[in-house]
Amino acid sequence: MFHKNIKLILAGLLVVAGIWQFTESNIGNGIFLILLTAIPIFLYFKNEFILLAFLKLRKQDFEGANKWLSYIKNPEGALVRKQQGYLNYLQGIMLSQTNINQAEKHFKKAIELGLSMDMDLAVAKLNLAGVAMSRRRKLEATNLLNEAKKLDKQGMLKEQISMMKEQMKKI
Repeated sequence: MFHKNIKLILAGLLVVAGIWQFTESNIGNGIFLILLTAIPIFLYFKNEFILLAFLKLRKQDFEGANKWLSYIKNPEGALVRKQQGYLNYLQGIMLSQTNINQAEKHFKKAIELGLSMDMDLAVAKLNLAGVAMSRRRKLEATNLLNEAKKLDKQGMLKEQISMMKEQMKKI
């Protein structure tokens, strides 16, 4: 994994090399180098290890996802703010199976750092509502469930939210 600033420097060097190729009348090489610039710019905003971890999670391979996330050594220096949020989000999802206290910390940190998709934010708030409900904090859980319901515009979490509301009535 390259540091985020190295990715920008690499993109700049590719642009300069592409312009140089244009001046040397190698138009095809110049176009190729300019198009190649899209890769480091894309990887600046979307970290490659986080993307690979998401792919592993889609297959329910928590060990594989954890392996990819373990390659990120210095998240503050190597990742932009939203990527740090998604790193904490993924760690929270994986820890929610085993350690609720650590998962709660990661989900709160992910919400604080920000997530770019409303659906991911809704899932994080839904998980936090489950933690609050398990600790008998009914008011906090209700607020988090309402926020998750507002963020769930496609209605994908409707069933889970209604199930949690039913469980809260029993508390």
